Amino acid sequence: MHCPFCQHSDTRVIDSRVSEDGATIRRRRGCEACGERFSTLETIELKLPAIIKSDGRREAFDARKLRIGFDRALQKRSVSEEQVEAAVRAVVHQLRMTAEREIHARRIGEFVMAELRKLDHVGYVRFASVYRSFEDVADFREELDRLERELPGEGQLPLLDEGKRGAEPKSGPEPLFTRGSSKPGKEKEK
Repeated sequence: MHCPFCQHSDTRVIDSRVSEDGATIRRRRGCEACGERFSTLETIELKLPAIIKSDGRREAFDARKLRIGFDRALQKRSVSEEQVEAAVRAVVHQLRMTAEREIHARRIGEFVMAELRKLDHVGYVRFASVYRSFEDVADFREELDRLERELPGEGQLPLLDEGKRGAEPKSGPEPLFTRGSSKPGKEKEK
């Protein structure tokens, strides 16, 4: 493999790791000429179904576009690269499992939303707002309410501050430090 930095034709593999699902191998490589290091991904290449766009056009599936969609939805969210890669692989796996020659883009969007729902609720709502073409705040609120009804207490933070919506705020763990205290759990005496 050619070095992406100096274009030297000889690079060596330093380390290889198989992904958890066994679908990809990440190889760490080093260039013999310039000494730079880089990573490559080795995946099985299977023919994926063609994508039927909403206007009827057909195009080849592009995993880079799928990854870009996840990255946009999860921008500035605390989701690891490994989690995103696993979600992309899950969507690609679902596409392979359909065993269809063509698939509608809307169906791929549903696969992506299912994976985002597992990863991060905010990322899910971001993607849903574009995917479902939300028109106003009411559309957002409706989607948030649906999400909270369907996924109660999954360990993620609430989507909306309960106190701002008219409900009693939920009690959480006591703060370690309070304003004016010097020891954990001690309140300032009055």
